[in-house]
Amino acid sequence: MATLWFFLVAFMLMMYVILDGFDLGAGIAHLYVARDDAERTMVLRSIGPVWDGNEVWLIAGGGSLFMAFPLLYASSFSGFYLPLIIVLWLLILRAISIEFRNHLDNPVWKPFWDATFAFSSLLLTLFYGAALGNVVRGVPLDAQGYFFSPLWTTFGIGSPRTGILDWYTVIVGVTALAALSLHGALWLRYKTPDPVAGRATRLARWVWTPLVVLVVVLTVITFRIQPHVPARLNAQPLGYLFPLLAVAGLVGIRWFLARDRERDAFFSSAIFLAGMMLSVAFGLYPNVLPAINDPANSLTVYNASAPVYGLKVALAWWIPGMILASGYTVFMYRNLAGKVSAEGEGY
Repeated sequence: MATLWFFLVAFMLMMYVILDGFDLGAGIAHLYVARDDAERTMVLRSIGPVWDGNEVWLIAGGGSLFMAFPLLYASSFSGFYLPLIIVLWLLILRAISIEFRNHLDNPVWKPFWDATFAFSSLLLTLFYGAALGNVVRGVPLDAQGYFFSPLWTTFGIGSPRTGILDWYTVIVGVTALAALSLHGALWLRYKTPDPVAGRATRLARWVWTPLVVLVVVLTVITFRIQPHVPARLNAQPLGYLFPLLAVAGLVGIRWFLARDRERDAFFSSAIFLAGMMLSVAFGLYPNVLPAINDPANSLTVYNASAPVYGLKVALAWWIPGMILASGYTVFMYRNLAGKVSAEGEGY
């Protein structure tokens, strides 16, 4: 049951990365792809009706994490207290940037919130990537399963001087930034007309090659820093299907962009992100938070999970809840199909 919940939480976080990832990427890209107020309005309209719904998957994942793995939740929220507060402020800034932008018709007001939207989206993506890097690399857990790490120290890896930001987690953050920038650009290519779509296409083509290089470099480094990942893949060779899925997504992006198949290019980006997230989940299992100082202190699905009875009861509630959330998501996207325009009201 604990293993099932591990992959259910991983699934919800994967859905969050795919869905909220494109509006994070749109925020990062919008100052480049949109050159005037009408074009920036179109960018916001492409994500405006769905961005808060996309974040439901983050809330659901966090709630499920608290229920299924309470020790992991307690350890992470104490050890990562400062970066979590930073993430919270960045989420708030993104939200109010979207909502406050059109409250005043002022030559200073709108550019200020546009810049805030881009800045908070960029930093949020970097911190999300760094957080994932910490989970893969491991943290200095003690025998009780708790830790504290400063935001940064020497940027080197090695207990007890390892900070939340080091050269490895920064590389993961930059890779996440490239991946979600590409994802957002492909969404804008799919949802907006020219000239915004044309600029989004150019941005996607520019980002694709650095992303491929970053993914290759990051994979090699990860195999050296966290030997549990290659050991797990070698022990269960079927797990290599997940990295292959990510590679297929990357190739599909380039293939469909060259043939001007914008929807397929965006879906290929979603496949790439799904493959990367599933590769991480499969490679880390049964660990939920590895210990960098002593593997015996690692939090796993066995020592960090809630009692089996609670997990069974929660599953009975999770299923109808996810049916509702998934149904709402499908309904919204089907009803908002097609390209946006600058005419009319809203955002």
